[in-house]
Amino acid sequence: MFKKILIANRGEIAVRILRACREMGITPVVIYSDADKKALHVRLAEFAYHVGASKPSESYLNIEKIITIAQQSGAEAIHPGYGFLAENSEFVERCEQAGIVFIGPTSQPMELMGKKTASRQRMAEVGVPIIPGMLEPLRDEEDLLSEAKRIGFPVLLKASAGGGGKGLRLVEKEGDLSSAFNLARSESQSSFNDASIYLEKYMEDPHHIEIQILADHFGNTVYLGERECSVQRRYQKVLEETPSPFVDEKLRLRMGEIAVKAAQAVGYRNAGTVEFIVDKNKNFYFLEMNTRLQVEHPVTEMVTGIDLVKCQLEIAAGLPLKFTQEDIKPEGHAIECRIYAEDPYNNFMPSPGRIERLQAPAGGLGVRYDNGTYEGFEVPMEYDPLLSKLITWGQSREEAIQRMLRALAEYRVYGIKTIIPFFKRILCHPKFRKGDYTTHFLEELEKEEDLMSLEEQTVALIAAGIKSYKESRQAFAAHAPNVKSNWKVQGRLKSLDNRL
Repeated sequence: MFKKILIANRGEIAVRILRACREMGITPVVIYSDADKKALHVRLAEFAYHVGASKPSESYLNIEKIITIAQQSGAEAIHPGYGFLAENSEFVERCEQAGIVFIGPTSQPMELMGKKTASRQRMAEVGVPIIPGMLEPLRDEEDLLSEAKRIGFPVLLKASAGGGGKGLRLVEKEGDLSSAFNLARSESQSSFNDASIYLEKYMEDPHHIEIQILADHFGNTVYLGERECSVQRRYQKVLEETPSPFVDEKLRLRMGEIAVKAAQAVGYRNAGTVEFIVDKNKNFYFLEMNTRLQVEHPVTEMVTGIDLVKCQLEIAAGLPLKFTQEDIKPEGHAIECRIYAEDPYNNFMPSPGRIERLQAPAGGLGVRYDNGTYEGFEVPMEYDPLLSKLITWGQSREEAIQRMLRALAEYRVYGIKTIIPFFKRILCHPKFRKGDYTTHFLEELEKEEDLMSLEEQTVALIAAGIKSYKESRQAFAAHAPNVKSNWKVQGRLKSLDNRL
């Protein structure tokens, strides 16, 4: 086992990995940018190295600087967490060249699965069902139109090197195709330095289901159940749960076996996630493979009792898995809420700034709090606004939901805005409570909120009108002659009544 590793990340995931290292007797080394010099992961680590300026390209994306720090610190391996360099095959190659173990897959499967069209080709070759669409990037706009007509509207334009909703556009009719194509190319170029785009059939009312897998260097590959990831806003996951209320045991088994097949087809090692789109008839199609630890990994840990980060470290150190597929028996239900520094009442705009006061969830049975901040911390504007993750477990789905509502009620953050109030609306919504939701759930919820807002505005206007009327009537009556039979007084009061 390693004696010292470098954690090439920040925030709650850096703290999460750091704690796993401590429990295994491994010394963690962390890095920090100018914006993160007082961050929680820096406070907790024995060794912390300044990696550069606040801008990601000058710090957490600076491959050469990170490799140099790893060598100077004596770290034998690097854990990338998620985001930043976690799925960068060039970074993996540099680690290999420097004789440093990358805690994740090797560069070849990472590069293959990172290219959406290439991964679709490989999956099709080995019999993994894929969404109808292209297996090669588009050549030009003429190619775009002919392929869109072949696939049939609505279609999705997707970045070949993409992820996280970047370079993704839904096109429902031919007239919108050209402008959407140019926007997708531009966003893909700026986000991934790769403008290549391909087309895929748009699946209506789908579920986004992912399967967690683990694979060691001895040919053992297992799946650890599924995660329901359909609560998304602009293609970004917000809340995840396991098991999925939509997936039955037969479908779970089939998807798990296909996920293992997909991983083995590319010689995958370490932790990874195979993502699927599932239609209303429970037909499922390969979407992509995330060659890293997922943000939502804690829900799988809560129901299986398996520490995925420790498994990552053991696999990277050359150890075999300690369990077989038959040993994995998930119990209960788990839900995760991603707590972002965003204002849910202002189009989810980021809300950086100082956390003046923090009242963390009190904990209790079945409550987990993965946090990367503290009271007095200045939330930087340079990075993803994820503050923490709140995870609850229950013997049933209903118990997990109620426990989450209780934990959220105890969670208070002052000085910045968070999306905690938004989760309460999600968890109390009848569709969510029934488990009857798809990837369109949040879009529908926001429309409901817009309608409610319109109704509230109407009620407010009516209330203001009634108040104005009452004040006018009272003022007029007070100054009028105190004679009930005065026809002018009664006539004017009647006129006010008619206006209302």
